[in-house]
Amino acid sequence: MIPYADFTYFGLLLYAVVPTLILGLIGKAGWRWATLATAGMLLVQYHGFLNIRPHLPVREIWIVIGFAIWQWTTVFVFARSGARAGWPFYVAVAVGLLPLAASKFFPVMSPRSEFGFLGISYITFRALDVVFCLRDKVIALPGTLDFSMFLFFFPTISAGPIDRFQRFAGEWRKTRTRNEFLVDLDGAVHRIFRGFFYKFIIAALIKQYWLEPAASSGSFAALVSYMYAYSFYLFFDFAGYSAFAIAVSYLFGVHTPENFNRPFLARNIRDFWNRWHITLSFWFRDHVYMRFLYAAMRGKWFAHKEVAPIVGYFLAFGLMGLWHGPELHYIVYGFYQAVLLSAFHIFSRWSKMHRYWREGLVSRTLAIFVTFQFVCFGLLIFSGRIGAAPLPHHVGTVEQAYCQEIRGWVWDKNQPNVTVDVEVWDGDRYLIKVSANQFRQDLVDAGYGNGRHGFRIPTPPQLKDHRSHVIHLRVAGTKQELTHSPKVVHCQ
Repeated sequence: MIPYADFTYFGLLLYAVVPTLILGLIGKAGWRWATLATAGMLLVQYHGFLNIRPHLPVREIWIVIGFAIWQWTTVFVFARSGARAGWPFYVAVAVGLLPLAASKFFPVMSPRSEFGFLGISYITFRALDVVFCLRDKVIALPGTLDFSMFLFFFPTISAGPIDRFQRFAGEWRKTRTRNEFLVDLDGAVHRIFRGFFYKFIIAALIKQYWLEPAASSGSFAALVSYMYAYSFYLFFDFAGYSAFAIAVSYLFGVHTPENFNRPFLARNIRDFWNRWHITLSFWFRDHVYMRFLYAAMRGKWFAHKEVAPIVGYFLAFGLMGLWHGPELHYIVYGFYQAVLLSAFHIFSRWSKMHRYWREGLVSRTLAIFVTFQFVCFGLLIFSGRIGAAPLPHHVGTVEQAYCQEIRGWVWDKNQPNVTVDVEVWDGDRYLIKVSANQFRQDLVDAGYGNGRHGFRIPTPPQLKDHRSHVIHLRVAGTKQELTHSPKVVHCQ
């Protein structure tokens, strides 16, 4: 089950939220209830199966528990080793990354196998944050419960934001008064409404009326349209998820940091990454970029002082691309961002020396416009749509295929009230074409145009020869088959 993705999840969420409201109003919504609620929601979310190998299903919750033991053992051994720097630190980081690497690359090597669970990327970075903090000697070895709750705090487990242990540990065990709870409740309500508005209204409308129509065409203009549609859709969908996660966190007394701050108003690419997916970009900034920069400058690795920041950008954003996945478009996306940041770094240095760039309304507006174009093109790379075939814009299904009749429906998302023709094929042999123009109230209720998209076809006589036939139902003039096609028809 994907958190905050549909109203079924919100219905289940009430079992955690309603008692929290009651306990909070009497000043009793403490860490014990947060722990119990998290355990219950984890059991619900990870009750399904993963196919570790073909025909070897394992319940997700056992994978999650195994992951928790692995990370806790890594942190415990590293903390007890006494040596917080040098090879023990690098070994701890590598061991902590192993489950995430396996979840990304195992399915590539064995396509029918699964290993990772929803949220493993975010949880891994939380575990590594503890390793980094231990290395810097800013925390002591956390208790098992504190560590487990930091990793698996259910409001933020699947989509972030990525919290920091020092900040989280200071809040989740705090006892709140009734007044403090009411302040948190006010913050939660505001974010809940923002989340519903962003995800279930704006993002849904963009997807239905802009993104999907643009994706169904292969023209250059459609690709440009898709670029802007995807950029806005990704922001409102992801910002909606983040708002939900932060809102529920507030109910449990944890002030999870914000993840977005009007990113499309950024005046340069560096400003953009201070506004977009903030907790992830700051994680890479603090734990990868700044550490590399400090080590390079202290060790005098490069003759020119401007080389280290540029190499740091490629290191940090190359790893960010891999964090999203091993697919080529994610890696290209990471290096694209590194190129932009490197170019801006060089430009900003040059601009300070020559002072050709003057601040003003026109220059700020131009900077926002130019940055927005580069950002949207980067998100187009991230989407994987460049070079991809147009997505089908017809949906439909075969509901019945017997000796008496063949029944189903088909609908064009781009032209919701237009009738679509359906072709019936017996293997490679064309049989008949009919119009899906019959009215069905259930299609109207489901939001499929005017409902005149059903079809009932008397089974063609060519199929009634006492032999088995594999029939295909396709959108006329295309190779797109309806759901549940092909069907096997055998008339006695």
